[in-house]
Amino acid sequence: MSEDTSRNRLGRGLAALIGDIDRPAPTQAPVPTADRTVPVEFISPNPRNPRRTFADAELEDLSASLKQHGIVQPVVVRPSKTAPGRYEIIAGERRWRAAQRAGLTNIPVIIRDVDDRMALELAIVENVQRADLNPVEEALGYQQLIDEHEYVQSDLAQIIGKSRSHVANTLRLLKLPQNIRDMLVDGSLSAGHARTLVTAEDPTTLAQKIIRDGLSVRQAEALAQKGADKPASASAKHVPDEKDADTRALEQLLSNVIGLNVTVNHREKGGEVRISYKTLEQLDDLCRRLQR
Repeated sequence: MSEDTSRNRLGRGLAALIGDIDRPAPTQAPVPTADRTVPVEFISPNPRNPRRTFADAELEDLSASLKQHGIVQPVVVRPSKTAPGRYEIIAGERRWRAAQRAGLTNIPVIIRDVDDRMALELAIVENVQRADLNPVEEALGYQQLIDEHEYVQSDLAQIIGKSRSHVANTLRLLKLPQNIRDMLVDGSLSAGHARTLVTAEDPTTLAQKIIRDGLSVRQAEALAQKGADKPASASAKHVPDEKDADTRALEQLLSNVIGLNVTVNHREKGGEVRISYKTLEQLDDLCRRLQR
């Protein structure tokens, strides 16, 4: 995917495609108008939806609300490729599931005729903006766009409105063993804690200690560096000058791109980025890159 193509596609604006249907709206903003109503049995979930977990309690609460008020925000769908007259969900699967529990026979929909790539992109954006994805689902969604549609991390950062370091750090969670991912999914571990485990010698033991002792992210980082089998010292509770996992990941990302050692020193107000070179040839190459 070329840079110009990416810019043109992104420049159209996601709001134009989904009509701001799932973003928090101002109090007096009009509700998006549905294109039509469709029987619930004519709608199928998207098997590629990045969201895999639907809490039963949340569905029950939403179902009770739908019984009283109906569906306010239409579900976004696209025409099925294989079954004429049927539709596949792009955004709003939770509402569709709750509507079935509530006994609704028809639901309002907004129809968008988009390809697989855009459908997946819209599903990820909607879920990330609503904070509906757990960290593992978010990472898997990003990886799916990279593997199947040749996205790069800078594209993803633009699409979802996050920093490139956020995308890189989220993707790093996929390096964790499955038992650690399960802890992320059920909420036992936060994404910040999980990032400290990516380079730990024994991530499972450290994860269990984090949960058992209620360690902060900084304490977990200190333990990951010293080894999960060593007890946390008093100094580990206060590591004011220790770089967090995000900063270290950013340093690694910049070092990989430039080919030179990069250090980032962030302070309360401002900071510095330092690039180290060993030869004049490396310096000349860096200057040429910056001039371009």
